[in-house]
Amino acid sequence: MPLLLYIATLSVLLLILFLRGFLKTITSKTRSVPGPRIARFTRLWYFKRVWNGSWHSDNIALHQKYGPIVRVAPGWFSLSVPDKDVYGIASRFPKSDWYQGWKHPDPERWALFPDQDIRRHAETRRRFQSLYSMSALLSYEPYVDNCIDIFLERMAEFARSGETVDMVHWFHASASWTGGEDIAGTLRALHNSMSYSTLVGIYPWLHPYLYPLLEKVPSSGAAGRTYLMGFVGKRIAARNEARGKLSQSGAKIPTTADSSAPRDFLDKLMDTHDEHPEKVTPHHIFMMGLSNIIAGSDTTAISLSSILWHLTTTPKAMAKLRKEIESQPRTQGRITFKTANTSMPYLQAVIKEALRLHPAPGLPLWRVVPEGGATISNQYFEAGSVVGINLWVAHYDKSVYGDDADLFRPERWIEAEKGGPERLQQMEANYMPFGLGSRTCIGRHISTLEMYKLIPELVSRYDFEPAMPRSDWKSKNYWFVKPERLAIRVSPTT
Repeated sequence: MPLLLYIATLSVLLLILFLRGFLKTITSKTRSVPGPRIARFTRLWYFKRVWNGSWHSDNIALHQKYGPIVRVAPGWFSLSVPDKDVYGIASRFPKSDWYQGWKHPDPERWALFPDQDIRRHAETRRRFQSLYSMSALLSYEPYVDNCIDIFLERMAEFARSGETVDMVHWFHASASWTGGEDIAGTLRALHNSMSYSTLVGIYPWLHPYLYPLLEKVPSSGAAGRTYLMGFVGKRIAARNEARGKLSQSGAKIPTTADSSAPRDFLDKLMDTHDEHPEKVTPHHIFMMGLSNIIAGSDTTAISLSSILWHLTTTPKAMAKLRKEIESQPRTQGRITFKTANTSMPYLQAVIKEALRLHPAPGLPLWRVVPEGGATISNQYFEAGSVVGINLWVAHYDKSVYGDDADLFRPERWIEAEKGGPERLQQMEANYMPFGLGSRTCIGRHISTLEMYKLIPELVSRYDFEPAMPRSDWKSKNYWFVKPERLAIRVSPTT
């Protein structure tokens, strides 16, 4: 009898929840917003599409069918235009609960990327912005050059052997500086963690219950995140021990100001903690270290893969870029970042176009409509509604980029610049491979530095021939849209 009573009670509760959602849907001021019929009543439709890993292309198709605003779940609406009120620097639209899946369920273990507290996020970002600034990152350029040397040596080995190479794997190795190996299983843990976070965020109320159960299951997403947390904690502990021994020996710990000493990001964080322990706490060090691992390597590897794929399948663009590279001065055999950033417009156009066609994030940047509601694209949304734009939708907008928006054509950026400020401004407003507004990726300059340095060296030294048909260029989207493979044959340039 107790079991039957329990089942009956649960059934009544589910019915009440369904009826409540149904009544809210049919009485809402957004009831006229189009979208798949089932999406009016359940998140299951959206969950299944995200589970399939193709939401970036599905989202584009939805807007082509239904228009600029599409309902994808009850109270969740996909936008096709980046609204300044939603994403501007002074936006009052916080991140939605979908981001809860990107942190540990413990509320004390908050992190920068998923932080829904607008004020705390702004304060944290200000504390660390200088460490990610372009001027600060230029100090890493010699170390990037060293990594490029290792990468080029590996490419030379592949050129001699004639074997087919999966460049997605090797770009990931380059961006994470792993030398091609999954050090301590971090890459696998990272992949599993991102899959879990992407899906559980659709039902964030499940996260506190699922996480403690799944983290005990090997290869699960929760176990992956726990593993990464432990990995970062051990590295921090080891560095603290090394710094402590150095201090006890009477030797002076090199500081960031000492340009002669190699200083990685962790050292710089610890330096700041030593100087201002009340502003940069041990949790800040842990949080930023974990963020660098989770977000840092994937975005750069995806971008590099897109650049090389589109160049190798567009020979005219490859030839034009190679000609520009050959005309540039070199310092100690290298094209410097300064040269690439100031004197190579076609390289910049190639990178922008490749990131337009294949930005790393592939899900909407979900935000919550604040108290009082808001009107977006002439549609009123009640407070609590969840709205978001997918970078892929914005980047493939033919009203902005032209009827050939689905083609790789770097010249569109140069033409727009010459055609007048209005055209370029419109394109730039829709271009956001690293996000936009106050939540723009804090590490975007790191990725830019690596792309501007590595691509000229690869293009000037090697020829790349696709070893797979265009139809095999496929991706899986679990927040980051990762290419499944990029099969290439490498040979020295003649």
